[in-house]
Amino acid sequence: MTTSPESGTAATVALRRALHEQVGQIVVGQTAMIDATLVALIAGGHVLLEGPPGVAKTLAVNAMVRACGLEGRRIQFTPDLLPSDVTGTLTLRGGELVFRSGPVFTNMLLADEINRTPPKTQAALLEAMQERQVTVDGVAHPLPEPFIVLATQNEIEFEGTYPLPESQLDRFLLRLTIGYPSEEDERRMLSLQHRGATPSDVAQVQPVISAADIVAARATADAVVVSDEVAQYIVSIVRRTRELPSVALGASPRAMVHLLAAAKATATLAGRDFVTPDDVASLAGAVLAHRLVLTADAELDRFSPYDAVATAVRTVPVPR
Repeated sequence: MTTSPESGTAATVALRRALHEQVGQIVVGQTAMIDATLVALIAGGHVLLEGPPGVAKTLAVNAMVRACGLEGRRIQFTPDLLPSDVTGTLTLRGGELVFRSGPVFTNMLLADEINRTPPKTQAALLEAMQERQVTVDGVAHPLPEPFIVLATQNEIEFEGTYPLPESQLDRFLLRLTIGYPSEEDERRMLSLQHRGATPSDVAQVQPVISAADIVAARATADAVVVSDEVAQYIVSIVRRTRELPSVALGASPRAMVHLLAAAKATATLAGRDFVTPDDVASLAGAVLAHRLVLTADAELDRFSPYDAVATAVRTVPVPR
């Protein structure tokens, strides 16, 4: 395990650079995903990754787990997965019922293809994501810290899937769409070491972040200054989403708090101790879009939640 450099924002910037170097050994063109995961770790939130098959969503997450030096587990969500397969169950040992913890008891949980399991099992993650605990037979079992869910889903395939309900989507700090890489990045992919069709070995990724580093980064982000003008900018954007004629249900106060937390984490990663309007505007789509419900007319017009957020940001004056 490498040792963190200087304290404060300089240490966080160094961690970000080291993380990009390690993950970049086997994953090309996923800088946004790496930054989103770091933002979520610092802000104490979760990330939903969407994209077509074959763009290295799962590989990138596995590399991130290893580079973060934390305990990580993976759950492959399938239609026959039970809630107890996620949270754990009571077992009989020596004539007594003993709780056997499930894979959710980890630092970084990869929920692969989360929309392929029924709502009952999806809901098993709700308490864990929000309360950082699992309740079984009336007894609460706390999860380790830090705890983050990195969920993936295929956004173009709907047969045999169960769309996440709004209540669970609201638990994700960020929703990130991963598209196809650029032509240059695809050429770089071919220069990586491969064994036939087998992807690069995650074992070559070295851990560069510890739990103590995350705690220190969180303390640094908590100390980031947010001016009254920037705070009002956040409030105005969130409230504007509720006023748009294309939106049936706008962003909630929780979304507003999440936007602030993500902006402070982003400022920390940039080496600043203050939040700028650009921090807020750049994160608005990833933080707010998945929390909006559009009207039927807007959906027929192929108007997306990201379009709605962009409209809200565009129509709110930027503080100077």
